[in-house]
Amino acid sequence: MGKIIFFEDRNFKGHSYEWTSDCSDMAPFLARCHSCRVESGCWMLYDRPNFMGNQYFVRRGEYADYMSMWGMSEWVKSCRLIPMHRGPYRTRIYGRENFMGQMMEIMDDCDSVTERYHWSSGFMSCHVLDGHWLLYEMPHYKGRMWYFQPGEYRNFREMVNRADVRGFRGPGQISRSPEPLYSAGPGDTWSHKPGHKPLPGVPESRNHLHHTHIKRMLQRQS
Repeated sequence: MGKIIFFEDRNFKGHSYEWTSDCSDMAPFLARCHSCRVESGCWMLYDRPNFMGNQYFVRRGEYADYMSMWGMSEWVKSCRLIPMHRGPYRTRIYGRENFMGQMMEIMDDCDSVTERYHWSSGFMSCHVLDGHWLLYEMPHYKGRMWYFQPGEYRNFREMVNRADVRGFRGPGQISRSPEPLYSAGPGDTWSHKPGHKPLPGVPESRNHLHHTHIKRMLQRQS
């Protein structure tokens, strides 16, 4: 079972509330949220209600001022506990929407689909068969991320439009997440660990989903 505690103020001060399962809207419980502590489990955090907006992956640790750490303009509005998975990892990616075009089946991390498979345009749909995955907009696990659980994802363009991400050209990388990796906010293209300074921004010409990657979510939960 997972457990995460959110605090209204930085440095774990102010009113707090804890969750052990998904919450689609934190507003009835907290007026604001500026810090959090993950006591167990892996979680996805969202800056909009109903699991929408920019996504942030966290595991056990303390985040005394996550908005400054991640460059967020909005505090967390919803959260989702990622289920444990101890079996195989398998997903199929397709070069076009609706599972059309060239298909590849992936069972391990891929830090650059464009380099490994020579897909210059990334991929546009996927079918997650086993395990939980993170998809990133840029190679080497940088840029915005998206959480994928088992299911069919027919059109990334529509998904990204709903998340208000601009400059979409089609995802293309897969990978597991053995370490805490965080999505950048709009316009940012970096990821880092707690306590580390953000990496320098990537040139704006690469700020699109043309080069993406996927990580399997290998969980070492306590």
